[in-house]
Amino acid sequence: MRHMRTLEQKLSRRGWLAGSLAAVLSPTSAAAQPQPIRLPRKVRLGLIGLDGHTGELIQPLPQLPDVELVAVADPKPDALAAFARRRGMEKVRRYADYREMLAKEELDLAGICNPNNERAQAVLDAIERGLHVVAEKPLALTLEDLDRIRKALQAKRVRLTILLPMRFDSPYLAMKAVVESGEVGEILQIAAQKSYKAGERPEWMKRQESFGGTIPWIGIHMIDLMRWTSGREFKEVYSIAAHIDFPEIGEMENVTASLFRLDNGGAAVLRMDYLRPETAPTHGDDRLRLAGTRGIVEYQAATGVTVMTRTQAPRRIEPLPPKQWLFVDFLESVYLGKPHSLSLEDIWRVNEITLLAHQSAVERRVIQL
Repeated sequence: MRHMRTLEQKLSRRGWLAGSLAAVLSPTSAAAQPQPIRLPRKVRLGLIGLDGHTGELIQPLPQLPDVELVAVADPKPDALAAFARRRGMEKVRRYADYREMLAKEELDLAGICNPNNERAQAVLDAIERGLHVVAEKPLALTLEDLDRIRKALQAKRVRLTILLPMRFDSPYLAMKAVVESGEVGEILQIAAQKSYKAGERPEWMKRQESFGGTIPWIGIHMIDLMRWTSGREFKEVYSIAAHIDFPEIGEMENVTASLFRLDNGGAAVLRMDYLRPETAPTHGDDRLRLAGTRGIVEYQAATGVTVMTRTQAPRRIEPLPPKQWLFVDFLESVYLGKPHSLSLEDIWRVNEITLLAHQSAVERRVIQL
């Protein structure tokens, strides 16, 4: 049918695969080793904060010979000292105040991984300096600060992305390809889960004023994935969020649930918790299920990505497409002119939805999106 693109076409879209779909899904096919990405100029990176997903910026650096991490800023002396002990980081200059780093260093790009309540101002300061920005999520804890960032970005000719790396993980790349192939039809119901160990949390996460809520902190990952993989838009939300027991995590909500109405009349449910036992083999248990008019595609760590349709029994998709790096994708967009896989429109939208989903829990009411 003309409206259905094949799974093979979608799997080839980001250069995952070569040859036929049969070759792609063959047990003997091997993922290509990542090749160095050369940029037309040297890029000087500075890190603001050592909280969150700094590994998403540091781990792909060996693949980016033209990117140099020159400086890092964090007000915590122990965090800076620990960073300096990491292999290859001994010569990176260290600052207690990121504003001093921005003033003294000739940077091209800022990676911002500071506490949630401090992020919006740091993003604004970096944009004002004319730097491209890769920021932790959420971008801001209020819609007003989000709008300030939007206006600042429009005034400066710089680029921005946020650390939503799950879009680039193998299972979700495969799930999106399945949906876009038309194999499972139009998505009518989405179910997603994030279950984490509480673990030890920094003090800023234990206070609502600086943390901002579990839905903005980890819910934004799944809200982005639910929209992106399904191709559906969210129209309204009702959320519940609570902190029950576990005084060691302070004011963090350890139980949340959000119900979204989809643009086609369907429904999406996101449930999250910090109740995963310490005895569990992994820190987190992420799950995503997309149910459509022709079938279902879902991911669980225990079973991988599976597909079943009206005409085919359940099957596991193997091998999965290779993991991509958001940071590499962003740099290729900025310096090589390639389209970034996380559009600016999606960045604004997922932040808005996430903040409103949290607001729904606080105000205990349905909110239109």
